[in-house]
Amino acid sequence: MLPIDIRPDKLAQEMLDYTSKLGQGMENLLNADAIDTGVSPKEAVYSEDKLVLYRYDTPAGVTPQKTPLLIVYALVNRPYMTDIQEDRSTIKGLLATGQDVYLIDWGYPDQADSALTLDDYINGYIDSCVDYLCETHEVDQVNILGICQGGAFSLMYASLHPDKVKNLVTMVTPVDFKTPGNLLSAWVQNVDIDLAVDTMGNIPGELLNWTFLSLKPFSLTGQKYVNMVDMLDDPDKVKNFLRMEKWIFDSPDQAGETFRQFTKDFYQKNGFINGGVKLGGKEIDLKNVDCPVLNIYALQDHLVPPDASKALKPLVGSKDYTELAFPGGHIGIYVSGKAQKEVTPAIGKWLNERS
Repeated sequence: MLPIDIRPDKLAQEMLDYTSKLGQGMENLLNADAIDTGVSPKEAVYSEDKLVLYRYDTPAGVTPQKTPLLIVYALVNRPYMTDIQEDRSTIKGLLATGQDVYLIDWGYPDQADSALTLDDYINGYIDSCVDYLCETHEVDQVNILGICQGGAFSLMYASLHPDKVKNLVTMVTPVDFKTPGNLLSAWVQNVDIDLAVDTMGNIPGELLNWTFLSLKPFSLTGQKYVNMVDMLDDPDKVKNFLRMEKWIFDSPDQAGETFRQFTKDFYQKNGFINGGVKLGGKEIDLKNVDCPVLNIYALQDHLVPPDASKALKPLVGSKDYTELAFPGGHIGIYVSGKAQKEVTPAIGKWLNERS
């Protein structure tokens, strides 16, 4: 075993460097501008209750595809993760490939929304947005990109309305909710969901956020703040760090009845695998999803393990099914440099080939 090299002069220099970074870091933190929530220009084109549908500006010199692309994000976090910074933007990358990008912002549910059900979200809000796009663009079908829980919503929608979906892309989407090693699912199995919803009404976003952070407590609640010191002397890195922190802790409450149904039907009863989930009187059957499907998953995903996503292949009725594995985690698939070079262009290419 090699001896530990701790010399007084070396230790003193490290402490001096550390103190200098902290001092510069405090100045950078105090001088940081307001943290934005998305960087690409967009326009609100449709709204309903708390929902706002945004259309992103097409870049100069790019001709958009005829079929619009609707992004359906999860309810638990805010969708500006897809457009977090200039050089880390899924939205920007999709626009560059010629996609006419729309995104659903679910807003912040309050107690007036506690009775909203999955049927309201799928057959109500999503269907209203699809109808708006079809009417505006004079098309019969749209492309859909569903992300995480939004991917599960998109699968339900495509099952119930296959005639309205031209192509479907799912990213880090849970399909089999009871794969081995799925810690989040294991935690949820014995939770009395009815008691939680009946007691609280809406489920606080902060409660869910800390649940997710507790899945990796050392790296997500401790080590990253120690590592932060190494970037404090760089104003750009400080702002990017603060953007991510803002997103992590910007967690909307969950409409109680939707949370009840989604958690019980999928996490506890594994509805895509075992069946039995009904919306608007119709049962969800993924065999009805007969459009081309691109399923993207992250190999180091701790929230949606790869096997949870890969379970989709034998369930859908599509004869045009493609998988894309990304060597990263649940968040890295949107914001890492590698994802900007590989994942987003691949989505655009796949859609363009089928347009």
